[in-house]
Formats: sequence, C-alpha cells, structure tokens
Amino acid sequence: MADRYGFETIATELDGRILTVTLNRPDRMNALNKTMHDELIELYGRIERDTEVDIVVLTGAGKAFCVGADFDQMEENLARGGYEDGHPDLMDGSVRMARNILAVRQPIIAAVNGHAIGLGATLALFSDVVYMAETARIGDPHVKAGIVAGDGGPVLWPMLVGMNRAKEYLMTGDLLTAAEADRIGLVNHVVPGDDLMDAAMGMARTLAEGAQIAIRFNKRLVNKELEDRVNRLYDLSLAMEGLTFETADHREAVQAFLEKRNPVFGQG
Repeated sequence: MADRYGFETIATELDGRILTVTLNRPDRMNALNKTMHDELIELYGRIERDTEVDIVVLTGAGKAFCVGADFDQMEENLARGGYEDGHPDLMDGSVRMARNILAVRQPIIAAVNGHAIGLGATLALFSDVVYMAETARIGDPHVKAGIVAGDGGPVLWPMLVGMNRAKEYLMTGDLLTAAEADRIGLVNHVVPGDDLMDAAMGMARTLAEGAQIAIRFNKRLVNKELEDRVNRLYDLSLAMEGLTFETADHREAVQAFLEKRNPVFGQG
C-alpha cells in the first residue's frame, strides 16, 4: 500500500478511513532529529486537512515508540558553540507542533509499543486514547539532561495524574512501568505487546463506525481546557527550556551521555 504523505522519517498508511502513522527511525529508537521534528509539525496539519481520514493510530517502528530528542543532535549543537540565537526551532516549531496536534479533530489513538520518553511521552499523551505494551516504559526525564520539560510535560501531566504526582515525576525524571502508568491514570489500557496493535485497531474500528460529528465535537469539548493550558503555558515552558540549554548542567549531561557515565550536576 502506498505511503499516504511521503515523509522521510514517518510512515503513513490509509486503510479504509483509518490512518496508521508510524514513527520510523528504528535504528535510533525513533529519536527526533530536526527532520522528524519538522515532519511531525507538517504531519498533524496534513491529518487535520485530510477529509478521507476519520481515525488515526500512532505507533513506532522497531522496539521503541519514541525516546525523545536525539542526543547526537544535542552534541552537534554544543559542538558548533551552542544553539541558534533565540532558539527559533524551540520557540516557534515546538509551539506550532502542539497547536497542530490540538487542531486535529479526528480521534488519535496511541499504540505505545516501546519506551515513550520526553517528547515521545508528550506525543503519546496528546493522543485521545493511549494503549501501552506491558513491557514499555514512559516518562519525561528532561531534568536528567539538565533541562526543563518544556515541550508538554508540565501541560499534560498535571491534568492526567494530578499536580503533586506530576511534580514528582517531572522533578525526578523517573520512568514509569506500564503497570504504574495504568495505576495512576496516565494511560488508558495496558496489554501484552503481541496484542497491542490489534487492541488499538479494534478501538479505531469502533470509533470509525461511530457518529463522526458527535465524536469530534466531544473531543473538542474535552480538549478546551487542554487548549487553554497550551495557550497559557507553552511559550513560558519553552522559554525556560531554552534558558536551561545554556547551563553547565545541560552541557555536563550531554558530555556524560557521550562518555557513558552518570552526570555530576552543580559543578559550575
């Protein structure tokens, strides 16, 4: 079956009125480089305008769903003396991605086949129904890279699990098992890995057979509070993330990752 949108790092396949979207950098555990980041922004805009799509299923190729930003990209940024002045990719592109996701009226079902970390967790949790393989883990460990969780964590997690639980996980950066994520209400369903796509597609078919206008209006109504949080918080959270990109702690985290050791923060 022909690829729907022809992206380089994201595969898209339309079957009936269900679009399967697969993050497709399996050799990098679907980590986001600049190309994938740009394509994700365009992807959600394409879906929102695609009148032949009623339901979206989002998953990852290979062993992971998405492990967040590609550390090689961070190393390149630091090697050339830092990030671009004003962080335009962060301040413009990341906000645009969030708003493009929220503009999608069709239901999005996440099939989290493997680890969903950082922005990978955000992509999953911005979806409307989240299925998670029982062996997968999820979390937002930006803090372990010495940076603020600017691209969605402080917006989404308090709504899903409450303020204090959200603060705990965002401050520690600890990953949750699928069972833990299910217990605290972060995800909808946990299933054996071999059953994941069948379960997600089963929900997709159920929704595809439903009253599309009513389904989309229900999604829009529930998302109003989320849209408000994005409008109020996203620019500020990304600005704070941009500030932390310039810190010694972040440089130490990247260097420690490359040297395969634990970072030692607070060294100046």
